[in-house]
Amino acid sequence: MDGFWIVLLTVLAILGAPLFAIFGAASMLLFGALPDTSITGTANDVFSEKFADSPLLVTIPLFTFAGYLMAESGTPQRLVKLSRAWLGWMPGGLAMVCLVASAFFTTFTGGSGITIVAIGGLLYPALLADKYKENFSLGLVTTGGSLGLLFPPSVPMILYGVVAGVMIEKLFLAGMIPGVISVAALGIYSAITGVKQKMPRTRFDRKEALSSFWEAKWEVALPVGLLGGMYTGLLRIHEAAAFTAIYTLIIEVFIYRDVSFRRDLPRIIREAMTLVGAILIILSTAIGFTAFLIQARVPMQILDGMQGFITSQLMFLIALNFFLIGVGMLMDIFSAIVVVVPLIVPIALSFGVDPYHLGVIFLLNLEIGYLTPPVGLNLFISSFRFNKPITQLYRSVLPFIGLLAIALIIVTYIPSLSTWLPSLIEDQSVSLDSPGDDEDDVGFDLNALEEAGDDFDLDDLDGDEDELDLDALEDDDEALDLDALEEEGGALDLDALEEDPDPDPDPQTQ
Repeated sequence: MDGFWIVLLTVLAILGAPLFAIFGAASMLLFGALPDTSITGTANDVFSEKFADSPLLVTIPLFTFAGYLMAESGTPQRLVKLSRAWLGWMPGGLAMVCLVASAFFTTFTGGSGITIVAIGGLLYPALLADKYKENFSLGLVTTGGSLGLLFPPSVPMILYGVVAGVMIEKLFLAGMIPGVISVAALGIYSAITGVKQKMPRTRFDRKEALSSFWEAKWEVALPVGLLGGMYTGLLRIHEAAAFTAIYTLIIEVFIYRDVSFRRDLPRIIREAMTLVGAILIILSTAIGFTAFLIQARVPMQILDGMQGFITSQLMFLIALNFFLIGVGMLMDIFSAIVVVVPLIVPIALSFGVDPYHLGVIFLLNLEIGYLTPPVGLNLFISSFRFNKPITQLYRSVLPFIGLLAIALIIVTYIPSLSTWLPSLIEDQSVSLDSPGDDEDDVGFDLNALEEAGDDFDLDDLDGDEDELDLDALEDDDEALDLDALEEEGGALDLDALEEDPDPDPDPQTQ
């Protein structure tokens, strides 16, 4: 791509051109500059089985729909009432309520600002009425807007798993302990603030606590059923997403009746799918852009350049944290994932960083980036929602940024906090991108075989009459029966062949 196009695209981006248009144009121009490649070359990656055919993509609209449905119903009020009944007796009780309710709600809304509007809109006046200082209250509700990104079924976690090619279930587990640490850090600060300022507490009333629990029992049961179904094997991730969407629809429309099927539901679906459309179009155009960067070995060139001054995993993680906080300030989380993740994953692996640990670091950094002045997204949402100057928001979030930074340091430099729970689940995924990178990983990459051109072409084998016809072989009674070969005791064991990292290629030795 020559300098003219680079300058033009940069100017268009500064002027506010849609991000997907910038990504799409850049990828088409880059592919078009390659010899014997048309500008539509990027479509090969967008419509590949790794993206367009991924069963994980369907989880994004389903979880997003569930989150929007909850936001438009009485769920925020029920969650606040439940949290207040159970936690209001603690020091800084109402602040604890805000943290817990926000974290729960953000897991289903993906940190898109809905939590600030829904939960913050309810609790900000209540915090002021309980004599909490205005700056503390503003900082608390603003921070709560992205607090649940590390808890399942967070849509950004799912998107990260799709782009990074890791097991979503294990990524969910990886975020559990770091998520609790980040909430606990803010909870301790809230408790200290409540004690210092002698904030009023709500006396624990067993009857009211049980009553609020019963009223919100359907929402409380959702994460329990969702996680229980996934980790007992009853639900796979896309089935869990469908379960969440249907369950939420039933309880909000037909049980609680907070949402009218005819009047409200069509509007909620339009709003939710508008966000989903924005996510998918950014993701699809960015896939082509990052595919070119990977094909051009940009991550490896960055790694080569870094090796001159970054010589250890510790130094890499320090540099990564500063870089990602900057990314979180300047980009929305979905764009950041699809653009940055493909670049940093190979570099992180080369420094020995666990991929699930990397995912947690990535998301926690972006959580902090949402709050970081001068351009953190949550700052502008809170400023608009509560009609406060943006400079006041800058001051109000600084203590919370500091606490989350401490949590980030703990999580970053104690990897076992992220890797212990995922290690309890056997990794059944097969790497299609980098077989053999791990000694225990038996990779088998059909795409690599097919792309080898002269070596092995599956389509040619199957389509050439003079060559091997896989269907004909198996259909022919007198020909090769793969099942029979595998069932016969002394014959070919396909599983054994796949598990043997170095099978004997010479048929005479079989």
